[in-house]
This record gives sequence, C-alpha cells and structure tokens, in this order.
Amino acid sequence: MVKHIILWTLNPALTEEEKNKVKADIKAGLEGLVGKVPGLLDVKVHVDGRLSSSNADVMLDSTLESAEALKVYASHPEHLAVANGKVRPYTVQRSCLDFEI
Repeated sequence: MVKHIILWTLNPALTEEEKNKVKADIKAGLEGLVGKVPGLLDVKVHVDGRLSSSNADVMLDSTLESAEALKVYASHPEHLAVANGKVRPYTVQRSCLDFEI
C-alpha cells in the first residue's frame, strides 16, 4: 500500500470566509473520490483544528493500493476535476510525501 500526503497553503489574498468555503470544497471533492478512482482506498482531508505553529492550511491523507494505483489516481478525470477546479486555483504552495506502508 502507498500513503499519499499533500499539504497546501491557501492564497493569503482570500478572506477568511473564502478560505472556509475553499477548504470545505476541497474536503468534499477529494473525500468524494473514494469509490470513483480505482485503487484509492481511503481519503481524509484535514481542514480544522490548525494550530498557530502550522505553516500549511489543508492536509490530504490518502491511502492507495499501490504505486501503480497512485499513477492512476494522478491522471484520473475525477481527480483532475477536483484538482483543477477546487484546489489549484486557490493554493499557492504544495508539498507532497508518498511512501509505501
């Protein structure tokens, strides 16, 4: 199995109200991919409870069947729709960590 962890920083030009909507949309969009993308086993998007010591706004914690399933996920149309419509327009920084478990 593979863990796919992403941290995003939202655009600081967004208002708090806009940030809250963006975070909710990212969470709903990405968590909604389970059952739609082959090999995607679990998705949790963390948007609440952020401490002041954090330097990211949103965390994706996902589990996939394999490295090959991660490749399928990365190019899957449902994932790309969420990434291009709900994530990329509102984020300014992305960090990724993929590893086998």
